[in-house]
Amino acid sequence: MVHSWHKEAQIKWDYSAKNWAANSKEMWDEGSRKTIIPFFEEHIPLGKVVDLGCGDGYGSLKLARAGFPVIGLDLSHKMITEAAEKTEDQDNLSFIQGDLTALPFETEEVDAVMAINSIEWTEKPIDALKEIKRILKPGGYGCFAILGPTSGPRANSYPRLYNKEVIMNTMQAWEFLQLAEENGWELVADTGVPKQGVDYTKLTHLSKELQQALSFMWLFVLKKAEI
Repeated sequence: MVHSWHKEAQIKWDYSAKNWAANSKEMWDEGSRKTIIPFFEEHIPLGKVVDLGCGDGYGSLKLARAGFPVIGLDLSHKMITEAAEKTEDQDNLSFIQGDLTALPFETEEVDAVMAINSIEWTEKPIDALKEIKRILKPGGYGCFAILGPTSGPRANSYPRLYNKEVIMNTMQAWEFLQLAEENGWELVADTGVPKQGVDYTKLTHLSKELQQALSFMWLFVLKKAEI
């Protein structure tokens, strides 16, 4: 049977939708994602945002509550259903099913994107980055998160070592940044989300690369480079 990355990814996230939705509020409010919205607000001005790989929509909801008009996009139909149901009373928020490598938006339509641990789930991350850049207005922003080297979800790519088909492209934070900078993005800011039990305040003497090695994920704000 021919492996279809797109189809297999959709099946996985449809299957995971209920469990993800049951846990996402805690992740965004108290857990590994609690610093993302403050980081986003600190560096990205108000404007139309697309949340790429929005899952059950709780992160999109927090952005909308912060005053951003938001469209959440996810490959999974069941994730989009979860998102629409839990956020139906929120103004300036809607959801659409779609693919990061073929976004259903006009060129230079949006002011910013948020893509939290979603680039890794694309078959060709470079195509996703180029497509995201296409829909951004000149000088638009992207907030991205890349999983740290010991993050549990990276196990989804392990079977590739047995020459098996996978639906995850794990990468290091430095690899993502280099890929972005080589393809029309500029770094605005970055910061780490530490592994549980790691206190970054005691690690300021370490290089950024070593801090990344102790991270659960690394956050970037990038800006579409002016041509």
